[in-house]
Amino acid sequence: MRTFDLRTTPLREVNTALHAADLTGDFLIEHPASAHNVAVGLAAPVKVTIDGHVGYYAAGMNQHADVIINGNAGTGVAENMMSGSVWVKGDASQSAGATAHGGLLVVEGNAAARCGISMKGVDIVVGGDVGHMSAFMAQAGRLVVRGDAGEALGDSIYEARIYVRGDVASLGADCVAKPMRDEHHSELEKLLKAAGFEGDDTRSYTRYGSARSLYHFHVDNASAY
Repeated sequence: MRTFDLRTTPLREVNTALHAADLTGDFLIEHPASAHNVAVGLAAPVKVTIDGHVGYYAAGMNQHADVIINGNAGTGVAENMMSGSVWVKGDASQSAGATAHGGLLVVEGNAAARCGISMKGVDIVVGGDVGHMSAFMAQAGRLVVRGDAGEALGDSIYEARIYVRGDVASLGADCVAKPMRDEHHSELEKLLKAAGFEGDDTRSYTRYGSARSLYHFHVDNASAY
């Protein structure tokens, strides 16, 4: 494992090293001290562990890499992620997983406002609560909330699926509760297992999605939007 210490190595040098064309192996970033833009734009199937809290846009634009954050994450963690995984061991600030197209984002604690805003295919699993306007204009993908959801959940949602175990303060425009069929229980069970929460009973969750009254949209064209 190669180790970087942000107390002594500038972040630009660390990110440059993580963008090397022949990048392989495991990496550890120590003492991030809430720095912004840590481990952004990774495009190799490597594992990067960040040992501490990070600031804005950590692991943004991730492709293929598995990033573990042993702490809290600021605004926009895993923003525009394409594939791979980002795992936040603490809490995440607003806009976690914003516009992300693929991969898996796990927040073991709580996520603030606008979690999953405009998500386009990512899977997001939150161990605690999410704030207001989560999954706003969510086009595709799945958001799982093991706790409660704030106001205006799924406002102007397209074809993403939302699963919430706790209470929902209010639903946004065009977002409605939907029945949990066998396919949804199976889907949710796989998502929870992937995020380390396989002990949950899927029958305790409610599914939410679009009433399809506000838009002209076909999910097969999601990548074009």
